[in-house]
Amino acid sequence: MNNVLPKIIFLLFISFLVLSCSSRTTRLAPESPAQKNKSLELMGYTIQAGAFAKVENAVRLMETLKKRGLSATYFKAADGLFKVRFGNFSAKENARQRAQSLKEAHIIEEFYIVKPEDYTIARQKQYGTSYLREALVKTARDFIGVPYLWGGASFETGFDCSGLTMTVYQLNGLNLPRHSKTQYDAGSPVSISQLQKGDLVFFAVSGKGKVSHVGIYIGDGKFIHAPSHGKKICVEYLSAPFFAKRFVSGQNYL
Repeated sequence: MNNVLPKIIFLLFISFLVLSCSSRTTRLAPESPAQKNKSLELMGYTIQAGAFAKVENAVRLMETLKKRGLSATYFKAADGLFKVRFGNFSAKENARQRAQSLKEAHIIEEFYIVKPEDYTIARQKQYGTSYLREALVKTARDFIGVPYLWGGASFETGFDCSGLTMTVYQLNGLNLPRHSKTQYDAGSPVSISQLQKGDLVFFAVSGKGKVSHVGIYIGDGKFIHAPSHGKKICVEYLSAPFFAKRFVSGQNYL
């Protein structure tokens, strides 16, 4: 009996250690909210209209559509003309009916319905995420030199630059929110050393520590952004003193 009791105590002690370690492992397993990957909604059916040589004419149509409650944006197409896309419909027929009503009201002329399968995101499974990232960069590069006319604000209050990033993502099939703060909240944080092409980079340019400017990372320490209303979209370095001092975070959406 004297020999059995110590053995029982030893076995109970070992069991306690195993259960304790198991309990600690279980508590560490769940991911924190910051670690969980976020994903954007995919674009549905969109209406494309207009073919303008001057960007100002595309902006004029964009603003007219916005006044009618439609989310609209402009972009420079492969043929060099500026076109407008608007709406986000779950069914093709709904998009067609809305476009037809706008045509009858002489708001638009000819139109084209962009289908979900037309977007780059629809080919991601076949070609991989790197393919999508390169497509985002290519789309952003197409805007270089184009006047930024989505909106604008003073230097002191921050730039309304998020129209560019929203458009780049939407043209590739990802429904990125409109404003820099909501864009920031929709992504997963990425450190400056882990940035990949197509990630968004955020800055606090107002001096209040709050996100107020955004651009799209294109690799090699560079990003494309819209400096301010009326100025041309351009490439900058993250290491430039102005941006390095005001960098907040990168965000990933893929």
